Amino acid sequence: MAYSLWLTAMITEFKMPKMGESITEATIINWLKSVGDYVEAEETIVEVATDKVDNDVPSPVSGVITEIRFQKDDVVEVGTVLALIDSNQRAEVRSQKSEAKVEKENTSTTHNPQPTTHNVQLKSNPNAFISPLIISIAQKENLSIEELQSIPGSGTDGRLQKSDVFNYLKNRKYPIQSKPVVNSHQPSTYPKPKINFVEGKDRIVEMDRMRKMIADHMVYSKQTSPHVTSYIEVDVTNLVNWRNANKDSFQEKYNEKLTFTPVFVQAVAKAIVDFPMINVSVDEKNIIVHSDINIGMATALPSGNLIVPVVKNANEKDLVALAKDVNSLAEASRNNQLKPEQIQGSTFTISNVGTFGNLMGTPIINQPEVAILALGIIKKRPEVIETPNGDEIAIRSMMYLSLSFDHRVVDGFLGGSFLRKIGDYLEQFDTNITI
Repeated sequence: MAYSLWLTAMITEFKMPKMGESITEATIINWLKSVGDYVEAEETIVEVATDKVDNDVPSPVSGVITEIRFQKDDVVEVGTVLALIDSNQRAEVRSQKSEAKVEKENTSTTHNPQPTTHNVQLKSNPNAFISPLIISIAQKENLSIEELQSIPGSGTDGRLQKSDVFNYLKNRKYPIQSKPVVNSHQPSTYPKPKINFVEGKDRIVEMDRMRKMIADHMVYSKQTSPHVTSYIEVDVTNLVNWRNANKDSFQEKYNEKLTFTPVFVQAVAKAIVDFPMINVSVDEKNIIVHSDINIGMATALPSGNLIVPVVKNANEKDLVALAKDVNSLAEASRNNQLKPEQIQGSTFTISNVGTFGNLMGTPIINQPEVAILALGIIKKRPEVIETPNGDEIAIRSMMYLSLSFDHRVVDGFLGGSFLRKIGDYLEQFDTNITI
């Protein structure tokens, strides 16, 4: 990372560094130092976000910060002076550094812990390659995360720039309108409920950029699609027994964990083949029927945020290939190593709420899709089953499936039949399959 320095009377101009040939600007995320603070050479003093990544920018010299010219969320061009550093003061300040540092750390820990938490959230953000400037444009134009990431980038390694977004918006038609439908309605006259805040007891945590995107995406989905949710109960005893009997040999043979997720993905993909009108998007008065069956997996991140990596062409893969895809995407999600193409192009999404011990859920549709499946926890229960000897009570592994669908284009017959078909594929899982 190259820095341009200009020295006069030991005053150094600290400029926005050049971080790539096509990078012309960056956004200030957070100042780690304030005016009057002493900094060592190569000590990080500011965090900035480019079109691709978040960067820690170190000081090129040791000295005292005498001026900061831009604040958090300001978009600054490469080469612009961010701050002034007086390296002439380093001798005077150095003797006081240790005592001041200890005092500052104690004060920060006791009275203002938020900055540390904020930094951790930013560093764990897997969408860091999208700059805050791009996110701001996306929010104003109601671009979903998936739609934003589907825009071809003209920057280095395909990174997205603001000119790419504006060019896309000029000819934008699919998949959603540039203005939300709710804007055509009269604003509500209902007064906003007052939030009771107890000073000294309650605390304020600012949403990070990814959480803001998720919030806007969810609100847009509820405003756009009339949600209906259907439920079924499924007996997965045979599937559970098969998985328990084969998971060790599967791990040994393929060096992959055998979880239930690839089986769920396979069942959903098969059901979509049977009911292709679930695999669609709505473009004003048109229905776009997708030929590819790409299954998104709603995945919780260590930061508490949510992301949806995508299993591409799930209907064309066997169980082994699906297991490899699922495990690879899950691992990349946990380590914040997902690539842009791995979270683009989903046509249907599943959310395994059973992972958190939940019995069932009512998921919100992942726009511009028209349906989403929630999978509840698998629990053993006494059930009445039919046998050649009549009805009997037996211990069975049961789970609930819930399908939220867009009632603009998916009616009860289609939604209910599709959900039932998924259940049939799970209950009738081929336990004789060779692995």
